[in-house]
This record gives sequence, structure tokens and C-alpha cells, in this order.
Amino acid sequence: MAASAHTPDRRSPITRFREVGVVAFLLVIALVTTLAQPRFLQPENLRSILLDIPLLVVVAMGMTAVIVSRNIDLSVGANLGLSGMIVGMLFRDHPGLPIAAGVLIGILCGALLGAFNGFLITACGVPAIIATLGTLSVYRGLVFVISNGVQVDPVDLPPELIRLSQTSPIGLPWLVLLALVIAGAAHLLLTYHRAGRAVYAIGGNPEAARLAGIGVSRYVFGIFLVTGALSGLAGVMYASRFGFINPGQTGVGFELNVIAATVIGGTQVFGGVGTAFGTFLGCLLLGVINNALSIAQLSAFWQLAVYGAIILLALLADSMASRRGPRRAASGA
Repeated sequence: MAASAHTPDRRSPITRFREVGVVAFLLVIALVTTLAQPRFLQPENLRSILLDIPLLVVVAMGMTAVIVSRNIDLSVGANLGLSGMIVGMLFRDHPGLPIAAGVLIGILCGALLGAFNGFLITACGVPAIIATLGTLSVYRGLVFVISNGVQVDPVDLPPELIRLSQTSPIGLPWLVLLALVIAGAAHLLLTYHRAGRAVYAIGGNPEAARLAGIGVSRYVFGIFLVTGALSGLAGVMYASRFGFINPGQTGVGFELNVIAATVIGGTQVFGGVGTAFGTFLGCLLLGVINNALSIAQLSAFWQLAVYGAIILLALLADSMASRRGPRRAASGA
């Protein structure tokens, strides 16, 4: 009871304000881009936006739980690249491998990599930012080791895998439907399940959560394992979406996009506050920004600059919110 009594509201006023702000910003960007380039609202372009965000949504759902628990995972992009490369090589070397088996192998590979992160953090006491910074380099190096620097080409991948990003019985590609299902499951888990409440309690006050009987290490380990599994799944989704796995390109810098989507959606880097819905809005915003920059024919470096600026603004908002909270409490507001 002590932990829950001091657990921050996962949908605090700043979180609600951030979500409304993201929606408003989305509308402004869509309006401005449409006025400049009317083809922005064409069905082909909207479909392109939808196909650009499923990988981001899937991994960002795990990152939301990670950051809510007052941790960080910098290795998700390298995990995606390594898991995707393993699955891609298996498809290349074993042409008859079923698609479902490849997806399962990708998830298991990612889960093992995530479990190693969790082991370093919970059993060895290594801070999450240091542990995952190290595994980022390790996993990225392993991509080159196992592949010998050789790319998995489109001809190496089964056509059925490629079609997952193109069709489905209801019109939307399977990758989009999968991302929506995972986002919905993350929302239900974090909002209504006991495990979700434990994650918020840990992020709000780890010591109080421990005194309340919550297995902090067990939950943190599980969070990193699940985030790793989602990253592994995203590696298979990457192969379907782009049709290749390049050891020097796949997943590079992806962690920046994931963190940006999570924090601009209202997840506070200080832990305890955030929602899967807000993160989904953050993913959609980044997808629209990326598409708008492409339509405007601006350099990809502008995309990195925008993402960095968004992260800084989100951190500034979180810092201001954390300072105003104690002041209100002291004044009895």
C-alpha cells in the first residue's frame, strides 16, 4: 500500500497536456505540409506514413515500460539489427524455413539479448545506461561478425515475408495491424494489469515499491526481456518492410527515434509517469515529421536535428514539471 500511495499518476496533468499538444502539433504539421505539398494527403503517401511507424511503435511500447521504471535501453537498435540479421541469414541458408518459425526465432533472439541487459542491471548492479551502452556496441559488432559484413538481399528473403508489409484481408498491411495489436496490449497491461501498476510503483519510488513487497529486480529484468523480444520482432518486421538486412545500416540510430517517440508522448525520464497511448501519438508524430521532411526534400540530417531538439524540449518540460510538483505540494495546492 505504501508504494501505491506514493506512485505518481501515470496520466498526470503534464502527460495529458503533452498528449493534447502532440495531437495539435500533428494537425499543424499536416496542414502546413498539405498547403505546401498537396500530395501529402494522397492515399499513397498516407499509406507510406502508416508503413513507416510499425517498427517504431512495437519497440517504443517496450521502451515506455523501461523509462517508466526509471531505466533506459540504448541497445534496442543494435538488438533489432542483430536479430534481423540472424533471421535473414536463416531464411537465406534454409529457403524452406516457415515464416512463423522465422518470426519466433527473431523474438527469441531479441529476448535473449534483452535478458542479458536485464542480468547486467539486476544481478550485476550495472546502471542501465552504462549496461545498454556497452551491449549496443557488443550487439552491433556481432552483426558484422556473424554476417562477415555481407548484406542479406531481397532475393534471400521469402516472398511471403515481404507480403506482410503489403497486404492483409482488411486492406491495412499485416505490419500495421501487428503494431496496433501490440500497442493495444501494452495499453491494457500498463493501465489495468497488476504488473503495470508495479512498473509505475517502481518508477515512482523503487525503495517504497520494494518495501511494499514488489519484486523490483524481477520486474526490471522482465521489462528488459520483453523490450528485447519486441526489438527482435521489429528486426523481422524490418526485413519485411525494406526487403534487406544491411550490417552497417539496419537499426543504426533507431534507439534515438524510439526514445524521442516515448518522451514526447509524455513518458517522464525521471520515471513513474507515461502511457502507451501517449507513446503511440509520439510515434505517429515522428512518422509525420519524417514524411514531411522527405516531401520538402530536406536532408536526412535535419531529421536527426529535429529528433534531438524534440528530446531536449521533452526533457526540459519534464524538468520543469518535476520542479513545480514539490512547490505545489509545499504550498498545499
